Amino acid sequence: MSITTLPLYAAPLYAALCGLLLLVLSVRVVLLRNKYKVGIGDGGHGELNRAVRVQANFVEYVPLTLLLLALLELAGAPALALHGLGAALVLSRLAHAIGYSQSAGASAGRAAGVLLTFLVLLIASAWLLYLAIT
Repeated sequence: MSITTLPLYAAPLYAALCGLLLLVLSVRVVLLRNKYKVGIGDGGHGELNRAVRVQANFVEYVPLTLLLLALLELAGAPALALHGLGAALVLSRLAHAIGYSQSAGASAGRAAGVLLTFLVLLIASAWLLYLAIT
């Protein structure tokens, strides 16, 4: 089976990219747990705490957003819009991960990542709601 035989073409691309990003974030957590010899939690290490939170925040937002993207695609949303939302999701999560990994405080990357993630979630949700009620 190839991507051309799937009923979706955009959502699988962004799901795959997000899957790879989650893998990178997860490996980072594992490496830091090994570095600090911490099995559960963060052991009071700020660097590990930030890595865990970046990974958890990713898991909190990305699955639902990808589901919304797939449902929009199944509903016949235009390819350009789907790719715009998908690319924005990946970029937002990268910006968040980089910004939050560098500092627990406010950072441009973290703020941009949060705002762009929320924007993608809002647009996809509102669009799907509109399609559901019309």
